[in-house]
Amino acid sequence: MLDPQFLRDHPDRVREAITNKRTGDPAIVDRTLDADRQRRDAITALQALQQRQGELSKTIGPLMKAGKRDDAQGLLAEVAEVKEQVKTLEAEAREAEALFRDLMLEIPNVPDPSVPVGATPEENMVAFEWGETAAFTGPDGEAFEPLAHWELAERHGLIDWERGAKVAGAGFPFYIGKGARLQRALISLFLDLAGEAGYTEMQAPLLINEASGVGTGQIPDKEGQMYEATKDGLYMIPTGEVPVTNFHRDEIFSAEDLPVLYAAHTPCWRREAGSYGKDVRGLNRLHQFDKVELVRFCTPEASDDHLEALREDAERAVQALGLPYRRLLMCTGDMGFTQSKKYDLEVWSAGQGMWLEVSSISNFQAFQARRAAIRYRPEPDAKPEFVHTLNGSGLALPRILAAVLENNQQADGSIVLPEPLAQRAGFSRIG
Repeated sequence: MLDPQFLRDHPDRVREAITNKRTGDPAIVDRTLDADRQRRDAITALQALQQRQGELSKTIGPLMKAGKRDDAQGLLAEVAEVKEQVKTLEAEAREAEALFRDLMLEIPNVPDPSVPVGATPEENMVAFEWGETAAFTGPDGEAFEPLAHWELAERHGLIDWERGAKVAGAGFPFYIGKGARLQRALISLFLDLAGEAGYTEMQAPLLINEASGVGTGQIPDKEGQMYEATKDGLYMIPTGEVPVTNFHRDEIFSAEDLPVLYAAHTPCWRREAGSYGKDVRGLNRLHQFDKVELVRFCTPEASDDHLEALREDAERAVQALGLPYRRLLMCTGDMGFTQSKKYDLEVWSAGQGMWLEVSSISNFQAFQARRAAIRYRPEPDAKPEFVHTLNGSGLALPRILAAVLENNQQADGSIVLPEPLAQRAGFSRIG
C-alpha cells in the first residue's frame, strides 16, 4: 500500500504508475482522493461533536450542584441529541475509512526511477549474461540435436504427467525415482547455499488466511491465481513469500534486529488462468511446483543494497549448477502490482531453444510493510517506521530441472549431472 500522503502530494505520479504498469484505471486515483477527503471530513466532524459532548458533560454536574436543574435538563437533552449524532458520524467515518482502504489496496506500487518504461516482455532490459550455451556433439565429434526435457524425462522414467493429470489434473506431475531424488537434491542445494549466505531456514505454513494475502498484495487476487479452500477461508500459497513475510505481520523490530533474512522451501500452487500454447509444455508452467524463497527485511536506506545482494544470492544458485543464464531488469508493464523494482533470471533451455524464467528478485520498499504493519524503531524511543521488504526465488525448481536435463544431455541420451547436484542426489549420471 502506498503512503496516503504520497498519493495526496503526487497523484500524477501514481496515475502514471498505473498506466505504465497496466494494472487498472488511473481514474481510481481521483476516487481514492475523494474517499480520503470524505474520510477526513467525517473524522473532523466526529471529533468536533465528541469534543462538544465532553464539554456539555462537564457543565451538567456543576449546574446540578448549584440547583440549576432546568438549565441542566436542557443540556442533558442536548447531550442526548449529540450522542445520537456521534453514533451516526461514527458509522459514516467507519464506512468512509473502509472505502478508502479498499481503494488504496487496488493501487499498485510506484516503480523506482531506474525501472525502464515499457509495455511488453520484449521491452525488458538484458542487464547481464553468464555462461556459454553448449555445443552438442558426440564422442565422434558429430553434432546432435538436443531433446526437450519432457522427452528426456519420459525416456528415463523421471516424470509421469499422465498419472498426475489422472489424480489431480494437468499441471500436477508425479516425479518418479531419480526424478524425485533430483527434486530433493535441488531443494537441499538451494537451502544449503542460502544458509551459507546468512539466511535462517524456515518451514512455513502452506495455507494462509485472507489477512496474510492482503499483507503481501496477493489479495485482491486480480489475476485469479490462488486456489481457495472456501469452507475454511484459507488459500493455498502461490509463493513462499506470503507466509514468510507475514511471519512478522503487526510487529515492530528494533533497529539492531535488522536486517533479517529467511529462506524457506515450499510447494506453491497457481491456477495460471489463461496460460496456453507451447510455452506451457512439460515443466514450463505447472499448477503445483516447489521453490526455495529468500526473504529480507531491512531499513529503507539499505534496501537498494539488499536488492543487489539478494540478486547475487539467486545468481549464485544458478551458477552452482553451471547453467547459462541472463539477468533482466523488468520494465514497468512486466514487473507486477507490488514491486518497485524487479529482476528476472532466465536460464537457457537447450532442448527448446528458449530462455526460461527461474527467479524473480523484487524490492517492494514499504509497500508490503504498510499493508502488513511491519515496522521498526530507528531509536529505542523513536516513532515506528515501516521496514522495506524484499524477496526472490532462490530458486524455482521446475524450469531449473528442465534446464539441467536439457543442457547436460549426451549424444546417447544420458544426462551427466552438475557436481553439486550429483553429490546430493547420490548419482552422477542418468541413463
